[in-house]
Amino acid sequence: MGRLTGKRVWITGGGSGIGAGAAVELARAGAEVVVSGRRMEPLQAVVERIEAEGGRAQALSLDVGDATAVAAAAERIGAVDLLLANAGLNVPRRALFDLSAADWQKVVDVNLNGVYYPVHAVLPGMRARGGGQIILISSWAGRYNGRLTGAAYGATKRAVIALNETINDEGGAHGIRSTVIMPGEVATDILDTRPNPPSAETRARMLQVEDLAATVRFVAEMPAHACINEILISPTWNRFYQGFDEI
Repeated sequence: MGRLTGKRVWITGGGSGIGAGAAVELARAGAEVVVSGRRMEPLQAVVERIEAEGGRAQALSLDVGDATAVAAAAERIGAVDLLLANAGLNVPRRALFDLSAADWQKVVDVNLNGVYYPVHAVLPGMRARGGGQIILISSWAGRYNGRLTGAAYGATKRAVIALNETINDEGGAHGIRSTVIMPGEVATDILDTRPNPPSAETRARMLQVEDLAATVRFVAEMPAHACINEILISPTWNRFYQGFDEI
């Protein structure tokens, strides 16, 4: 019996990176996990890994930028005790002077709308049941914007921080608590969308998926009366301080 036994968790962007790692870790804590994302193959791989360890999981194909689809998914999933809004992306041409309107909209649709839609979908049920937990994945770039991550990514990740505060402001009286996690560089596939992707040696010095998965589990296992509002976490060798060769 883990601390999350009997809890249902919905993870967006659950097929890879932080979402996939967190899914496995939360299942180990006893949670029933629903992973959603655009591609079923990686989602199913996560489900199979969880089931191989004796856990419970299911996969759901979903575009988080589609409000109607998110509402339908939330209805299908049913009562959610914890939502991990993790889906996110970036584009290669991210400098403000190079950023196209289409790429701006692409980032906003996933990184901001794709966080708001599932949050908005689960809040009524959480309020009716008198409690619930939300974890939002933002970024170091949401707190400290910079050229490396670009205009759209920084703007959306900062907006997620503001949304987190609003959830706690309006939801706390109803037993709803929210945590925004702001990681520095994490060695995930999103790094491949950078104009000049970092080397394997550089990635090895970054935060790893397992680090963020453990952080998510720590937050998830806190008692219902405790709200960790924000976590800002970075590699010890933090290139936002040291500087970047790729810019």
